[in-house]
Amino acid sequence: MPGINTVLFDLDGTLVDTAPDMVSALNKLLQLEEKQPLPYNHVRNHVSKGGSALVKLGFGEDIDESRRLQLLEKFLDIYSRNLCVDSKLFNGFDKLLDLLDQQKTAWGVVTNKPGWLTNPLMQQLGLQHRAACVISGDSLEKKKPDPEQLLLACRKLGCEPGQAVYIGDHERDIAAGNAAGMHTLIAAYGYISDDEDPQTWAADGMITTVDELRNWLVNHTAEIEL
Repeated sequence: MPGINTVLFDLDGTLVDTAPDMVSALNKLLQLEEKQPLPYNHVRNHVSKGGSALVKLGFGEDIDESRRLQLLEKFLDIYSRNLCVDSKLFNGFDKLLDLLDQQKTAWGVVTNKPGWLTNPLMQQLGLQHRAACVISGDSLEKKKPDPEQLLLACRKLGCEPGQAVYIGDHERDIAAGNAAGMHTLIAAYGYISDDEDPQTWAADGMITTVDELRNWLVNHTAEIEL
């Protein structure tokens, strides 16, 4: 696959390990509502599904809609005030991003996380001005699994979809990348639930470490020499 010159990442569960702060926010909410906190490992693999899914995990799938919205607002308030306490790049990604920057290889973030959370998180991690583009869940009317966010990223970066690879840890990430005409990789180290089968997502490959991603880029591109 020669000609790949752009690397795009999902945010939560792919580029940044945000689970510690999101699980903490849910447990703080549960305690405020006089409920028992949930074990970290029970919540971690649900993080990529977003705040609504976490509220349902904590308070039950059959929760009343108005009550769910009320709790979601409280959850987001807690989370937004503790956005980057323990969140950090996954192991090895700091060096990979350094190498991409040194090679002047464009990289960016495409996430369903809303901009009012994405942007301050990227800033606090020191990534906002390094990323060539950051497309959030409210950047357009449609979001993943629709391909429009990814196509917008290509337009901003001046590349064709076939010149980009998108890495994500959720089925919607791979669906969006495939629909956009990009190469796709599954971040198997991310927040994938036990009841999900990534082998059925029709990605171009699966990575379990940053070294595997680096090797994939070396083996499948003509322009990236890492």
